[in-house]
Amino acid sequence: MSEVGLAGSSGPFAGKVAIVTGSESGIGRETARLLCESGAAVVLNGRNAERLAQTRAALEAAGHAVASCVADVTDYAACEQLVSTAIDAFGWLDILVTNASISQRAYFADMQPAVFRQVMDSNVYGSVFPLKAALPHLIKSKGSVTFISSISALNGMPSGSAYCAGKAAVANLAHTLRLELAETGVHFGVVHIGFTQNDPEKRVLAANGQPVSIAHRPPRWQKSQAEVASIIVRHIQRRRQRTVISALGQLIVLVHTYFPRLGDWVVRTTMRRMRHFYE
Repeated sequence: MSEVGLAGSSGPFAGKVAIVTGSESGIGRETARLLCESGAAVVLNGRNAERLAQTRAALEAAGHAVASCVADVTDYAACEQLVSTAIDAFGWLDILVTNASISQRAYFADMQPAVFRQVMDSNVYGSVFPLKAALPHLIKSKGSVTFISSISALNGMPSGSAYCAGKAAVANLAHTLRLELAETGVHFGVVHIGFTQNDPEKRVLAANGQPVSIAHRPPRWQKSQAEVASIIVRHIQRRRQRTVISALGQLIVLVHTYFPRLGDWVVRTTMRRMRHFYE
């Protein structure tokens, strides 16, 4: 696909080229789909070649302009290849969404150090490396970067130490980059997602590194992947600095800012009375 191939696109992102990491499934897939439906050409990414190919085929069948790259975003050379895929396929790059990450379901005292590092690497370097590779192109286009964080980064969450730390790190990274690169015109934003419906096969890491299912979340607290993707895409379009998804997320911000002791009391109480919520 060349610049000519993008000329016929329509929508708020017409003529734009986006990379969405971790877009073979889940929120990343739905974000990529909505960007396509809004006129963008999208480079899909993931580590599972079969699942990535299925997602690409579905979007191509719907008439969208897509490319794909199997890449582990914690590997800088792989991220360079990911960015090269976008440039080779579409000619330039306007949008980067760093969505790929690994989560956990394990208390800090039980975690093997290598597992803690694996979760941290996926959340920190999994955002830093794609951005580092893409930055020259984004500066040229005065483009947009959106880091996908979590409401658990706003105040921490038991059984999520490495995940919370990593997600908080990228939020602070975005703030620093806004200061350092203010003159470039590049947008740096963060979306703190809340509890979201997951694909049935989604797994997180236990303390020993084994994949396990996600901790119980009441369905009434969860947004659909399409709802979350819609909020992410609107955030990109408006070039917002921070978006906190869900009423729970907004409540966490309020309590953490003005009533931090109350917030900690609520968490400790739920740990005693609703332990399955974390485990």
